Amino acid sequence: MMRFIASLIACVSALFVTGTATAQNLDTQILGRMPLPTKDPANLWYLDLSTGGRVVIWLRPDAAPKMVDRVKELTRQHFYDGLAFHRVIDGFMAQGGDPKGDGTSGSTLPDMKAEFNFLPHVRGAVSAARTADNEDSANSQFFIVFQPRLTLDHKYTVFGRVIEGMEYVDAIQRGEPPANPTKILHAYIGSDNPPPYTAPPPAPVVAAPTLSLTDAPAAPLGAKAPAAAARKPAPKAPPAKAPTPKANAK
Repeated sequence: MMRFIASLIACVSALFVTGTATAQNLDTQILGRMPLPTKDPANLWYLDLSTGGRVVIWLRPDAAPKMVDRVKELTRQHFYDGLAFHRVIDGFMAQGGDPKGDGTSGSTLPDMKAEFNFLPHVRGAVSAARTADNEDSANSQFFIVFQPRLTLDHKYTVFGRVIEGMEYVDAIQRGEPPANPTKILHAYIGSDNPPPYTAPPPAPVVAAPTLSLTDAPAAPLGAKAPAAAARKPAPKAPPAKAPTPKANAK
C-alpha cells in the first residue's frame, strides 16, 4: 500500500515540474514514445519580451501541425513584433497575439480548425486562444499558462511549451488590459538564426526647463508680496488743541 501511494505521489509531482527533460519523459510515459527533440531549431519559437529576456517555446507539430505552421508563418511576417499581452490573469494565464490589443481580432489569414490533442494545460503550456462559442476560431492569439489548468484540456489547442525563460513569463504585467502592458519586442523561429536578445532602450528622461530672470513666475497665491522700496512714512496728524472753556452763561 505504501509503495502504491509513493508511486502515485511521484507521478502527480512529475506533472508540475517544469523542464525540458521532464517534459520529454512525461510525454514518453503518456504516449509510450519519445516526442520530437526539443533542440530542433526548426521547432523553437523565440519571444523577446519587454520584461527583460527571451522566452523559448518548444513547438509541437506532432500534436498541432496546423497551428504550428500558422505561428511560423506569422512570425516570419513579423506579425507578432510589438504586440502586447492584453489579458493577463494572475494564477491563470497571459494572452497575446491580437493586433488591436483588446482580444477581438487576429491576422488576415483564415481561422483554424481545432486540433485538440493529448498535451495538457500544465505550467508553461502554450495554447491557441479562440472565441467561447466556436471551437474552430483560433487564428493568431495564444496564451501561456501560469499554473496547471487541466479543465481546458481537449477544449483548446496546446501547440507548445515554454522550456526556457519562464521567469520572464511570470513577470508579464497583470490586468485586463494591463495599465502598462508587456510587449513582444520580436518573435523568431530558431532555424532563422535570430540575433541575441536586446533589451529595450530606457525611457528618455525629460529635463526640467531652466528659467531666466525674465521668466520668473509671479508670486503664488498666498505668498507675501515683496516689501516696497523706500516707502515714505505717512505724515503725522498735528496734535489736537485743548478745548477752551466757555464763559459762564449769564
